[in-house]
Amino acid sequence: MMFGGAMAIFEGIAAIAKDDLFISTRNYVFEFSLAGWGWVHLILGIVLVFAGCAVLTGALWARFFGVLVAGLGALANFLWVPYYPLWALSLVAVNIFVVWALCTGMHKEAEDGRVT
Repeated sequence: MMFGGAMAIFEGIAAIAKDDLFISTRNYVFEFSLAGWGWVHLILGIVLVFAGCAVLTGALWARFFGVLVAGLGALANFLWVPYYPLWALSLVAVNIFVVWALCTGMHKEAEDGRVT
């Protein structure tokens, strides 16, 4: 989760700086300025890193928060696909894996009768 957050932070910084890496698209339904998308990814990346640190504490609320934030990160990167497809799809996969890992961990703890 912290890796995905760090990558989202870099993605956001590059978009805010209006780097030449990104494809300019026309007639896209979710059309924001490149800097607007950059701020979305920067803020989500910071929150993802925070959530990843919270998950390391083992708190149950952190897992729920991590699932929520990783889901938002996957959605934001899915909407980002027209701007930088390979990077966006890689981060969608990372965020979906994070959601799966956090949910699987909660399921196993519930079977064992442990709640932290």
